Amino acid sequence: MDYDEMLERGIEETPDTEGSGDRFEVPDPELRQEGNATVFENFRAVCQDYAREPEHVFRFLQNDLGTSGHIDESERARLTGEFGQRRVRAAIESYAEEYVRCPECGLPDTRLDRGQGTVVLRCEACGARSPAGD
Repeated sequence: MDYDEMLERGIEETPDTEGSGDRFEVPDPELRQEGNATVFENFRAVCQDYAREPEHVFRFLQNDLGTSGHIDESERARLTGEFGQRRVRAAIESYAEEYVRCPECGLPDTRLDRGQGTVVLRCEACGARSPAGD
């Protein structure tokens, strides 16, 4: 196989990355206060939009908000303390920047690979690999 054939094959196998990360929007958190706890009603939907494990997202929220809590049987996040929509939205946007959006192309087509004690964000669109926090 000569260079031109390999180049042609490579171009055919490369996924299209047209557009930008604009097709990915951080969902608005639906919150309600229940005593001294904030219930994140659409937590499961946010995790599904991000294609991430709820435990991972929740652990990030706890650290970012500086609180404790748990995921209930309906897969809602219950956070100890009163948090406004703006604050929770900022936390889930921070999660998206660190663990969802590719730092190279900005697309959300990523997955987390874990190995040898590190977490790597791998982009399915452009193939980039970059370290993620954790």
